Amino acid sequence: MTSSPLTPRPDAVVGSVDRRLFGSFVEHLGRCVYSGIYEPSHPSADALGFRGDVLELVRELGVTTIRYPGGNFVSSYRWEDGVGPLEERPVRLDLNWHSTDTNEFGTDEFMAWCAAAGVEPMMAVNIGTRGTAEALDLLEYCNHPGGTALSDARRANGAQNPYNVRMWCLGNEMDGPWQVGHMTPEQYAHAAADMARTMHKFDPTIELVACGSSGTGMATFGTWERAVLDACFDEVDFISAHAYYDPTVSDLESFLRSSDNMDRFIRTVVDIADEVAAARGSDKRIAISFDEWNVWRMASPTNPMPSGDDWPIAPALLEDVYTVADAVVVGSLLITLLRHANRVRAASLAQLVNVIAPIMTEPGGSAWRQTTFYPFSITASLAGETVLETPRPSEHVDAVVTWDGERDVTVFAVNLDAGAGHDLVLDLAGLGDVAGAEVALVTDPDPLATNTADAPDRVTPAWGSAIVTGATVTVALPAVSWAAVRVTLR
Repeated sequence: MTSSPLTPRPDAVVGSVDRRLFGSFVEHLGRCVYSGIYEPSHPSADALGFRGDVLELVRELGVTTIRYPGGNFVSSYRWEDGVGPLEERPVRLDLNWHSTDTNEFGTDEFMAWCAAAGVEPMMAVNIGTRGTAEALDLLEYCNHPGGTALSDARRANGAQNPYNVRMWCLGNEMDGPWQVGHMTPEQYAHAAADMARTMHKFDPTIELVACGSSGTGMATFGTWERAVLDACFDEVDFISAHAYYDPTVSDLESFLRSSDNMDRFIRTVVDIADEVAAARGSDKRIAISFDEWNVWRMASPTNPMPSGDDWPIAPALLEDVYTVADAVVVGSLLITLLRHANRVRAASLAQLVNVIAPIMTEPGGSAWRQTTFYPFSITASLAGETVLETPRPSEHVDAVVTWDGERDVTVFAVNLDAGAGHDLVLDLAGLGDVAGAEVALVTDPDPLATNTADAPDRVTPAWGSAIVTGATVTVALPAVSWAAVRVTLR
């Protein structure tokens, strides 16, 4: 094996780790909600219809925020349909995913589920077919204590206390021609600026996310960010970024290096945001909310989309089965997000359950962890308070170092070489003496190995000890592998 050195220093700090980096995403798409997080007839369901087995896995996954209700779904969603007595809620067609939504699960159910899961809600508002008035109504319904028609309606629906949602997304992927209500950069910039200003009249402390590009391949990438921030700079805190990586359109070696694209994406958006700030003479720094990211087999979808007269309720859609290689890419993308922790202050793995998700379920049956569950859950659990700046160890090995400022150092690493193993050599003399080190490793001789309902533990992390020599820690990384190295200093 060749060696890849890494030498972190305590004075080279990228920034603090915002725990909202470990968010996820629930959309009314496929079986994410119905028979995913919500299935009243399931043996594990509680009194509110929430699957207990899924709640346990969500807590284990370690997600901190959940973005809701979309995604593409939000651009034609009427939030009022999903509140009030169940028997009075209208059934609607969802044009985005050619499905029928019963509205049995809506805003109040989502907030109750977030409380049960111990996560922070992150709401998206419809700027596709609706606009500022409806966004204000939802904001008042969610966040006003009482004494108005909408806040009293929430109280009558069972939630006496306001939900106090702090983070709001101003639409979703409005740069995309697939989006209901698709806009030009100038149209969206005008609509979002008006919505942001008006929402801030209700509460100037809420955090607002403007739509950024849906990927670096969009024809308007760059010009979109500049137009939006020129109009919204003073009113928003974040601009979003979305990226999905498809293993079916590239060879394994290229797919494993998907994080190179995410890195360029982040650097480009940061540069544009800072140029807009400089033109204003402002020291404000717009953060990035990378609120959709994952591996997704878009070119060869797992499930066919409904069409024609077929408008099913919660059909199986986008239920990709993830491999070890997919898990390594997810781990690599997390490394990239952490590397930019000073500017990426929130992120959402899309999605949480069944739909391109780390958690899978069978209706009425079991729930299990996909391979991608493990790098996410372990990173969310072990990431320290700050990220230390280090160069990339080598062409094939990528890594990021987090530190709690005292005794605990955690290094997340990937070997992106499909043909050979590599040693990661950590020189920690600058941080202190090493008392011990352990490693969690996700790998398999078959990079296409998966977990399924019949074999839910085919791929699991292997925990072991690293080799410690003085202040040096050596970790063997097999071909196509992800690792978390937890080091304790004396």
